[in-house]
Amino acid sequence: MKNKLNLVLNEVLREINPNEDELEFMKNSLSNFLVNTKERIKKLKIDAEIFVGGSYAKKTLIRGEFYDIDLFLRFGKQYSEKEYKSLSEKILKGTKNLSTIHGSRDYFRANIGKSVFFEIVPVKKIKSSKEAVNITDLSYSHVNYIAKKVKSKRVLDGIKLAKAFLKSSKIYGAESYVNGFSGYSLELLIYHFGSFENFLKKLIAEKKEKLIIDIEKLYKKENVLLDMNGSKLDSPIILVDPTYKARNVLAALSQETYERFKGSAKNFLKNPTVDFFKEKKLDFSKIKDEAEKRKFEFLSVDIKTKKEAGDIAGTKLLKFFNHLSKEMENSFEIKKKDFEYHKNKSGRGYFILKQKKERIFQGPSIKDEKNSLKFKKEHNKIFEKKGRFYASEKINFSGKEFLQKWVKKNKRKVKEMYISGIEFYS
Repeated sequence: MKNKLNLVLNEVLREINPNEDELEFMKNSLSNFLVNTKERIKKLKIDAEIFVGGSYAKKTLIRGEFYDIDLFLRFGKQYSEKEYKSLSEKILKGTKNLSTIHGSRDYFRANIGKSVFFEIVPVKKIKSSKEAVNITDLSYSHVNYIAKKVKSKRVLDGIKLAKAFLKSSKIYGAESYVNGFSGYSLELLIYHFGSFENFLKKLIAEKKEKLIIDIEKLYKKENVLLDMNGSKLDSPIILVDPTYKARNVLAALSQETYERFKGSAKNFLKNPTVDFFKEKKLDFSKIKDEAEKRKFEFLSVDIKTKKEAGDIAGTKLLKFFNHLSKEMENSFEIKKKDFEYHKNKSGRGYFILKQKKERIFQGPSIKDEKNSLKFKKEHNKIFEKKGRFYASEKINFSGKEFLQKWVKKNKRKVKEMYISGIEFYS
């Protein structure tokens, strides 16, 4: 089994490493961009510097449909955060195919060609992590820390494998619509455990309700949960940022995502194959066929939002999808569901439904005579339970009919949730 595992991992590494032509293009494009940007900064006499961050700088880049190379403009302390955007625009003036991305702090994206993008993020030049205003201000420290600590091929390869493995399971990323593992968290975890294989085995075997990993031992073990901000402690793993002890790098990780990771890891170690590292899109046609074979209703939903593409749009879309799921629970047993964000302002999900025989409505307290009388007029089948009226109603509608009626009735709520379009397909 060990030999099979190594064969699979070696094959995956051959597939996920960018080829020489891609790396050469990135290297030359980046070199030219840095030279031009430094000249602009000097000419404009702006107190700023540019540095390369992200996976490219840390040598943990893996092959994909496109490559994002993170660049950071570090501005001196004399500038306010409000000035970062206008200063960045002056420096980047003339950059081709440049667009602005809105977020907690606006940043810029330049299409360089050959599916390569530069993401240029304005940050504050800080000496201490305590001076950080935005999480991106810590990027410089993160790059330096990983560059200093991660040097062995085994660890670098392990990080690449971990990224590919989690991407295929759709649990890579700290965005709110993923609630998974960020790239930086994987770099720290693989460094901590020593290899990709150990990373999987150790986390699968972990039985503690809350695992605490403090690589640099910045806390006394018993004090982490007491000293760290309570809002950062909800995740199943507390990974203390070695560059800023107040931060839990895995604060975004949800218990649901963690359990999905453990399930994938167990299955992979039991029977290692290359398929575990290949990104899979939802096959709606196949899912529909499987649902119909089992005599369940298949319902897919396309959702659009008005919100900015990225974390904001993805989060709003997933939130609305889950809201629809909640609305259906009284009438349908949801056998399976999933949602796929399309990286713009839309997403698509599905429900596999089994119709319940009846749905229950909670009514007023028996003592509330006025509302009890109204409730009895609205419903035919009434019963009492623990001092309250309830009504039951037979279900003679499909999931599609239910949601279409719900959307029509709740137009205001749909609008308040920033949804601009909904389509249902059975």
